[in-house]
Amino acid sequence: PPIERQVEHLLHDSRQILFPDLALFFALVGPRQDGHRFIREAYAAGVRNFVVSKAVPVERYPEANFLKVEDGARAMQTLAAFHRKQFDIPVIGITGSNGKTIVKEWLYQLLQDHYHIVRSPKSYNSQIGVPLSVWQMQESHELAIFEAGISQMGEMEHLAEVIRPTLGVITNIGDAHNEGFPSLELKLREKIGLFFSAEPIIYRNDDELIGRVLRETYPDKKLFCWS
Repeated sequence: PPIERQVEHLLHDSRQILFPDLALFFALVGPRQDGHRFIREAYAAGVRNFVVSKAVPVERYPEANFLKVEDGARAMQTLAAFHRKQFDIPVIGITGSNGKTIVKEWLYQLLQDHYHIVRSPKSYNSQIGVPLSVWQMQESHELAIFEAGISQMGEMEHLAEVIRPTLGVITNIGDAHNEGFPSLELKLREKIGLFFSAEPIIYRNDDELIGRVLRETYPDKKLFCWS
């Protein structure tokens, strides 16, 4: 039978184990790495809770709990999305081709004297970085600032469910990651999917494409632009 253990930290890198007793290790499978190869290393370091998507010789790990899922990254996102829904505080969601991290840090510097803020560490804006960022939310926080970056179609809907911003910011739209999108406009439409729960949405009025697509996508939302 499963052994009851408390989880406070999400982990996907066996080199970053700080509190093994409180960690949940996700054995993520990517194009260049397979986290299942590091289960033995993590177990030896004291980790006892694992999320896996492949068969594991569980008899080798008698003290461990294993949760088998179809996709480890999606499981992490689902867990973080559930965690996000436990909080009713303002959440700023930032996206765009460039400038996400610096805008996030500017906002933090401007607002930190007025709010206890949780924000994305560094440039944690990927399919894994976003859930790790949102997992940091605690009862003491009064404001959250998270950034979301994508490199291909279909990715933003997952990040939008995790962040569920109450206020949206789009920095710009440019050529970064163009190879993952059929056109610049489709890339923009994918990015602003982040804002399904946000109002107002803040954007640059100098970019005619951004203004037009935002008005078409969210005709009933309050938009705030600057120039």
